[in-house]
Amino acid sequence: MIPVSLSDRALEEVKNTLTHKNIPPGYGLRVGIKGAGCAGISYILGFDQKSEKDMEYNLEGVPLYVAKKDVMYLLGVQVDFYEGNDARGFTFVKS
Repeated sequence: MIPVSLSDRALEEVKNTLTHKNIPPGYGLRVGIKGAGCAGISYILGFDQKSEKDMEYNLEGVPLYVAKKDVMYLLGVQVDFYEGNDARGFTFVKS
């Protein structure tokens, strides 16, 4: 089971970025968290190489890396992509 999901729009944007932004071979999408104390957590998203402490998943051909320590915080989280007149970017939605 993959702990985090990507909406169709987010997955399309990730694939587009991998294709057109010169992401080096061997890199995949990293989803994780930063912090977990009193201030809560912040989600992170970026392209990175797999480390030995990662769980690796495959999302329609896109390698997804999640640090083992972050898995429990990402359960039920969906990454979406918003594009409007006011903003453009990835969002995290906890169900």
